[in-house]
Amino acid sequence: MSTAERLVVVVLFEDVDLLDITGPPEVFSLLRRETDGAAGYEVLLAAETMAPVTTSAGVRVLPDVTFREASTRGIDTLLVPGSVEVDDRGRVHALADPAVVDRVRTLAGRARRVASVCVGAHILAAAGLLDGKRATTHWSTARQLAAEHPAVEVDPDPIFIREGAVWTGAGISACLDLSLALVADDFGEGVALRVARQLVMYLKRPSGQSQFSVPLEPVSATRRVEDLRHHITDNLGGRLTVADLAEHAHVSERQLTRIFKSELGTTPSAYIETARVERARGRLESTDDTLERVASVCGFGTTDTLVRAFRRRLGTTPTEYRSRFRAGRA
Repeated sequence: MSTAERLVVVVLFEDVDLLDITGPPEVFSLLRRETDGAAGYEVLLAAETMAPVTTSAGVRVLPDVTFREASTRGIDTLLVPGSVEVDDRGRVHALADPAVVDRVRTLAGRARRVASVCVGAHILAAAGLLDGKRATTHWSTARQLAAEHPAVEVDPDPIFIREGAVWTGAGISACLDLSLALVADDFGEGVALRVARQLVMYLKRPSGQSQFSVPLEPVSATRRVEDLRHHITDNLGGRLTVADLAEHAHVSERQLTRIFKSELGTTPSAYIETARVERARGRLESTDDTLERVASVCGFGTTDTLVRAFRRRLGTTPTEYRSRFRAGRA
């Protein structure tokens, strides 16, 4: 390995998310090409043994080294991916195998920095590496992370968070944003920009930017709440007060609020606003509608109400959102 290369060790284990382990190396490999080999990373996939590891996508991956061998190397960056299980109701639960946690704890002690990808944050937390730190993960498991590790300040909104030598990244494709941020930190923004262009992606969604996903889950266990959810979706542009919903469900307003809180973990008003923001996102991405039109069609009434909802739910404005995510924009 040349002096210009930095060793990245990616942790492998059964049922690991495939993109978590393939996305970052793709970013790192383009760095070498964009610098004509003058700078780059050496990436090693490490597992308990040298046997093939089956990912969550069913694709088998061959490790380069064992965990024991990796621990003898000078690790620049330890990259920790994640894995989940989904129950029969579609609920996602992040996994943290104790054996993997122990290996990560050991390897982290030999690394200059540690970065988790998606729900890999749960492994870092279980290893005690996030105690007293602010961290992010995929929004679908953020509540689980906060509940299981109260010493961690969980923020489900940012694309990635840096706390000293520990980085945590949000879900799925955000692994590319995290990897670009690591490249920029190591070799400068100019090099990272060239890599981003090769990937045909925005250089870096700022670390504080929202994951831009409005979670309308989980699916309710009761038919009545599912009917309410469909009713809301079908009538977003119209009148949707708590009184209207209570009348539709043939319950009192107080009982309706209790049902939403117990079944969906939110209030009726908050759920309606979330659903309207989700609908507005789609129109901003796929149409040339004016903000006035989007506000009207999605039930916000005024652009001011639309803007306030976007700031509250996504941490940005409708105009800024459209400029970044408008499909087919120049």
